[in-house]
Amino acid sequence: MQAWAAYNEGMSQRQSIQYTIRKVPPRVDAALRRRATEKGVSLNEVAIEALRQAVNLGDEPVRHHDLDALAGSWVEDPEFDAAIAAQDQVDPEAWK
Repeated sequence: MQAWAAYNEGMSQRQSIQYTIRKVPPRVDAALRRRATEKGVSLNEVAIEALRQAVNLGDEPVRHHDLDALAGSWVEDPEFDAAIAAQDQVDPEAWK
């Protein structure tokens, strides 16, 4: 058996695998370290959780808050409704 195959076989039998990640951008490093400090956990735990979430294996679904400011802000506007209704009109001459 070739060395790489034996190595991979041995690695698949372990419960966890050690990674070395190089060239981590400074902003990513700072964010991970900040999160670790906020949560009071190790940088390793935060990095593993970030990897889990990135491949959709996190314990909880990711909740995005991009449009939260708009939720519940709809205001009825009859003029807007009339303008939209006018756009829904089909011009029979344009479809000949």
